[in-house]
Amino acid sequence: MVFIKSSFALVALFSTLAFSAPVRREVPQEHSHEPIITKVRASLNLNNPDKIQDPIFALLGNAAAAAGAGDITNLDCLQQAVADQAFTNAKAAGDVDGQVNALIFRALERNTGSVGQASVLCTETAKNPEVAAIQQHQDPASTGAAATNKAIVLELAKQIAAVGGNPLDALKSGTFAPGKIGDPTAKGNTCDDANDANGCIFTQNLLVNDATEDEINQAVAGISGSGSSSAAATATTAASGSAATCAPPSTVTVTVAATATARR
Repeated sequence: MVFIKSSFALVALFSTLAFSAPVRREVPQEHSHEPIITKVRASLNLNNPDKIQDPIFALLGNAAAAAGAGDITNLDCLQQAVADQAFTNAKAAGDVDGQVNALIFRALERNTGSVGQASVLCTETAKNPEVAAIQQHQDPASTGAAATNKAIVLELAKQIAAVGGNPLDALKSGTFAPGKIGDPTAKGNTCDDANDANGCIFTQNLLVNDATEDEINQAVAGISGSGSSSAAATATTAASGSAATCAPPSTVTVTVAATATARR
């Protein structure tokens, strides 16, 4: 379940979007990595000054994301804003797992308008250099996606290692096998199930690893998990086009059906 203030108004908005939005999409997938979203929600809700209604909105297209963006006006940077504030909160709480999940969340693929369409990169700079070093995965059917997504995972692994987490967790940010461009069903190879607390991309074995364990281990060689200052020192330019902002706690609910149908 996603939490927002006005479920009635939101359902109405979702209905409108469902009828007006184009169907050319790799289908909804914002709930595919549900355990990561759940953990980021908990971190974000510790302090959410920008009143972002829920992390899930950051994985939707801009038209749908606007309904839950709070005070964030640059919707291309909403995903980074959520990750940045969640990371800040987790760091203040001494929660390494919370920091790791905020970093993974920043790297998740965001919904776009059609199969093969890449999402727009954020051009603002995050407050936390660990978050600023990462960008979102791109649709696996988009041009150059394999190389782009591999670079993202290797950079994510470095940042995770630097904050004291397990760098192999970077593989959890991976997306699906490429869908067929022009697929009239828009089904692709995705899944979207908010009721699967373990994440349908994992339980249905749909995750495609972007790198091998050996490649990740080589990428993080020499990085010690001594906290964010070390992370800043090891950050690379793999994702220089990122953004920053803060976030607030969420309350109230939105149904799975509503979220899944509307956010293209």
